[in-house]
Amino acid sequence: MNQHHDDQNGKTASNEWAVILAGGDGTRLKSLTRHIAGDERPKQFCSVLGRGTLLEETQSRAALELAPERTLYVVNRAHENFYTQTLSNQAAENLVVQPSNRGTAPAILYSLLRIAVRDPKAVVTFFPSDHYISDNEKFMTQIRTAIDTAYQRSDLVVLLGLEPESPEVEYGWIEPGRPIRRQAKIFGVRRFWEKPNKMLAQVLQLRGCLWNSFVMVASVQTLLEIIESAIPDLYRSFANILPHFGSAAEGTAINDLYARLSEVNFSHQVLALKPERLAVLKVTGVRWNDLGEPKRVMASLDMAGVRPRWAEAGVPQFA
Repeated sequence: MNQHHDDQNGKTASNEWAVILAGGDGTRLKSLTRHIAGDERPKQFCSVLGRGTLLEETQSRAALELAPERTLYVVNRAHENFYTQTLSNQAAENLVVQPSNRGTAPAILYSLLRIAVRDPKAVVTFFPSDHYISDNEKFMTQIRTAIDTAYQRSDLVVLLGLEPESPEVEYGWIEPGRPIRRQAKIFGVRRFWEKPNKMLAQVLQLRGCLWNSFVMVASVQTLLEIIESAIPDLYRSFANILPHFGSAAEGTAINDLYARLSEVNFSHQVLALKPERLAVLKVTGVRWNDLGEPKRVMASLDMAGVRPRWAEAGVPQFA
């Protein structure tokens, strides 16, 4: 794939950015990651699927379509020992180091403001760093479709939704609305369903709802506008320290801000409130899993047909 893609509108890849979200604590998977790595590292710094770490796999996937020099990494300072090795060759300005984990909304907002300072015309793709994806190239081809849609409809956030393989109660679900780009399988969003009970999940699956992968693409300005509208206090608190960005004072200002922040969830407190600003691309030809729980890791190993060394002796306690 071509990192220097020009589309029919004359847009160039120089405005295309990636953000890899790698600041989570991986609490629910801790029993398994401790078994794999022998220490307290979160899952994104673990070789869960027997290849590279999940962060390295996400990095490789993003690089199929988006330039590494415009890829930012949101990390948590407490994990410095674990991310330093993988990210040692990254420019300092591409590391968004949070003093602590305060949920997905501060992580996303901080990275967006860092990008907006450098490129106000940016189109940004967000990648969580804890996914199993069966075919990276097919997946990134669909990311390209989402990016092209974000150029054409700069007012929208394009989410990637996957056809559900089961009535999963731990995922967020997206109910598609009217077609926006029928050939590209892009639809409006009627509403979000966060972690439904089993019966509702069965109904949602029958109704053609999609799993929310939390991979999303949008212009930096659209995302900032939606965040400012949905959570104005959080937006204002970051905007107040924007003059310090890029200076020696940024670290101190961010430390002070995070010390006052409570946890804010981007799906619940931003996306779910603004369905009219969302579109969903129905991903096809790719199997996907969020590696949030041991049973999903084991299911992903079965999907991939791999048995890493840590699993060879059998690990029934994690199944």
